[in-house]
Amino acid sequence: MTRSATPTPAKRHHGPGALKLGAVRAGFSLGSRLAPVRTVERALQLFITPFASSRARAERATLDADMREGRLDIRGRQIATYTWGDPANQPYVLLVHGWSSFGLRYLPWVASLRAMGYALVAFDQPGHGKSEGRYCTLPDFIDTVREVGRHFGDASVAIAHSLGGAATALAQGDAWHADKLILVAPAADPVAATQRFSQFVRLGEHLRGRLHDSLEAMTGINIHDLQVHHHLPTLGQPGLIVHDMDDHDVPWSEGERYARYWHGARLLTTQGLGHHKVLDAPEVIEASLAFLRGEMVGERVVSSPNLPFGDS
Repeated sequence: MTRSATPTPAKRHHGPGALKLGAVRAGFSLGSRLAPVRTVERALQLFITPFASSRARAERATLDADMREGRLDIRGRQIATYTWGDPANQPYVLLVHGWSSFGLRYLPWVASLRAMGYALVAFDQPGHGKSEGRYCTLPDFIDTVREVGRHFGDASVAIAHSLGGAATALAQGDAWHADKLILVAPAADPVAATQRFSQFVRLGEHLRGRLHDSLEAMTGINIHDLQVHHHLPTLGQPGLIVHDMDDHDVPWSEGERYARYWHGARLLTTQGLGHHKVLDAPEVIEASLAFLRGEMVGERVVSSPNLPFGDS
C-alpha cells in the first residue's frame, strides 16, 4: 500500500531531474489548494505505481544457469518466479524484494544459501520486474508473498527487504508461514510512509486523510490496520532484523519496532550502508548465514507498552 523507499530530499541536484521534481511539487502544492479531489487522485496513482527502473533492472540482470524461470497466476496477474534447486524436496528460502525492486536483486545471496543446502524461490511483485500489472499496494505485496509461498509450501526461511519485510511479516499465518525470518530494512508503518510521501511531493497535509480513504476504497483495508506492530506479538518464530542507522528511506526506528514487539526477534544494527546497500553487503549476508546456522546474532530488544515507536 505504500512506497517503502520514497526518495529523500536530502540531496540537491541541478538538472532536468531537479526541474521535473520541482514541477511535480509545484503542481501538488497548487492542486492541494485549488483542486483537492483531482490532486488526491493523482497522488494515489503516483503512490501505487512502481518506478520503471524495476522492469529495466530485471531485464538487465544476469541470469544464473542453475535458475529456472516460471509463471504463477495470482489474482489474475502473471507473476514471474525464479527457482534454484527443488523447493518441493529441499528446505527452501523465499526471497522477497522491496518497492520498485525485483526478485533477482538477491543474486548476491544465491551461492551462499545454495551451499547451505537450501533451494531458493524469488519472484517479482505485481507491476515489478517481469510480472504483469501496472499498480501495486501493500495488500498486493502481502497476497503475492502468501500465494507464492502456498504454491511452494511452508518455507524454512524467508528473507525480505524494505516493503517486502512488512509484507512477509503480515503474510505469516495458518495459510502459509516460514520457520525463520530475516528482514532487512523492513518497513513497519504505512501511515508514516504516506506522511513522508506527502511531504516529499508537497501534497497538502490536510489531504493525507483523503489519500488514506482512497487507498482503503481500493484495497478494502484500513491503512492503520497494516501497521506492523499490531501483528508482531503473534509471531512465534525466530527472526533477525537488520537495519542501518543511516537509512533515509525507512528509518532505523521502524526496524527497532519489529525487534521490540516481536518476542522471537533480534536486531542487528549497521551503519553507513543506507537502505539499499545493506541488502547485499557482505557483512549482512554473513551475519544472516550465521543466524541460520543457529549462532547468536544481534541484540534482544525488550518490549514495553510504555515505549514510543521512535521517530519515523
